[in-house]
Amino acid sequence: MAERTEPTERTEPGTGPEAGPAPLESVAWVRVRDGRLLAVRTRGRDAFYLPGGKLEPGEDGPRALARELSEELGVAATAMSESFVIEDEAHGQGGRRLRMTCYTGEAEGDPVPGREIAELAWLTAAEADRCAPALRQVLRRLVAEGRVRPA
Repeated sequence: MAERTEPTERTEPGTGPEAGPAPLESVAWVRVRDGRLLAVRTRGRDAFYLPGGKLEPGEDGPRALARELSEELGVAATAMSESFVIEDEAHGQGGRRLRMTCYTGEAEGDPVPGREIAELAWLTAAEADRCAPALRQVLRRLVAEGRVRPA
């Protein structure tokens, strides 16, 4: 009969040193117009992302998103509500995971590239090859919901 030993330290599944670093936490704006999804490309990057970014200390999701939209696109977020969460590989982060909380809502003003944004685009699913992994997942979801055109 084999001897049974108890581990000296218990961890929850998916935690501990073998689990790797915690996922990057971000917020993103899902803005669809005429069957196309608004996306941005930052300077020095080759892929498109959803507008948004990381939370700063003391910020909640809506406040972080409002700040990011003002900085990136020059718009004022109004009545944002959490829609869904996407988990995927963080593009350009060496395999680190991303947990992106997506919000929908309106904003005052027309989006224009600001701060570190090199380009804006209104994408259909046919342009998914130009997008970071999490954005490709969002496009698939919105196509399945009939909100974004497949091509």
